Amino acid sequence: MNKRKRPFVISVAAVSGGGKTTVVKELIKALHNSKALYFDDYELGGPHNFREWIIRGANYDEWDIAPFKKDLINLIEEPLEYIVLDYPFAKMHTAGSVYIDMTVFIDTPLDIAMARRVLRDFQGKSGEEIIKDMENYNAGGRAGYLEMLKTIMPNSDLVVDGTLSVAEIVATIEQHTKN
Repeated sequence: MNKRKRPFVISVAAVSGGGKTTVVKELIKALHNSKALYFDDYELGGPHNFREWIIRGANYDEWDIAPFKKDLINLIEEPLEYIVLDYPFAKMHTAGSVYIDMTVFIDTPLDIAMARRVLRDFQGKSGEEIIKDMENYNAGGRAGYLEMLKTIMPNSDLVVDGTLSVAEIVATIEQHTKN
């Protein structure tokens, strides 16, 4: 009896505004017989104080990814060639790492990521709301971005320049899935 080959699982990470969701959406169009899971679609438990979590050493296993993991395991059982994860932890979370075959980090300069995030999240919002978000970024949010650059990026199989076009990023990832 032939055992079916399991899908190749690709995890795509980037800082907020780094382009991961856009890239994942385009990547599943480009890769034959693929589906995606998006981390932001889940209500997952995690550290109550993000800044303190980073100061304590940013243990990614403190996040409860059980619902995400359950859906990933279900997708692995489907007759797919690829599963693409919009997932910020790459292989740094023990419970998810065993399922991931390739990790990609989109290295987007922080100023570009911030501009994209503001354009995406603050359409129609007041100036006060934007200022409050910038204050939160300065008070500790930026530390989260730097944490990703310190731990997720160097532990990724492929680092892609986030200033490239989406098409170029997708093509680069596609090329590396063929190797």
